[in-house]
Amino acid sequence: MAVRGMVETTEQAVWDQRYSGPDLVWGAGPNRFVTEEVAALPAGRAVDLGTGEGRNAIWLAERGWQVTAVDFSAAGLARAARLAAERAVSVDWVQADLLDYQPAPGRCDLVLIAYIHLPAASLARVFRAAAAAVAPGGTLLVVGHDRDNITRGHGGPQDPDRLYTPAAVTAELDGLAVRRAEQVMRPVRTPEGERTAIDTLVRAERPA
Repeated sequence: MAVRGMVETTEQAVWDQRYSGPDLVWGAGPNRFVTEEVAALPAGRAVDLGTGEGRNAIWLAERGWQVTAVDFSAAGLARAARLAAERAVSVDWVQADLLDYQPAPGRCDLVLIAYIHLPAASLARVFRAAAAAVAPGGTLLVVGHDRDNITRGHGGPQDPDRLYTPAAVTAELDGLAVRRAEQVMRPVRTPEGERTAIDTLVRAERPA
């Protein structure tokens, strides 16, 4: 696992603690929207920004993608590496802050951002860097909790400054053609029964 030198932040320490618990925080399987949007794409070079415990990166690697997976949590990446080893796939795990990390411009056939919730100004920087990394003919997929989830959905962050809207995401995707930008509904199982979360989903491509 490649590791970039970092000074631990409070937020990083919180995630390290969460990922050090006995159970997977997000589960072993990939996000449902990732599988729906990516399954038909031909495998190539992918970068998973904010990989967490690596569930999406591992799923991609199992399907032949060459994956770089980035997160600032050493505990999350360590767990991800163990899961990848158990499933006999190879992923390049990189510890880095997404505000510092720059994927190779124009080199990635897939750039994935799934549920990264930073302050709006920081998110905009990450979206711009992600868009710049998409290769000709490549795809950017962004999924995250929508701002309307606070009042009409279930779970997720409750700070509107850290939540997504389709318009806020697409505004930062210079040079990409937006193929899908909308709210999507996601069922969530709770002790009180099934609830619905509201997410933003944006899929964009760089013209070949």
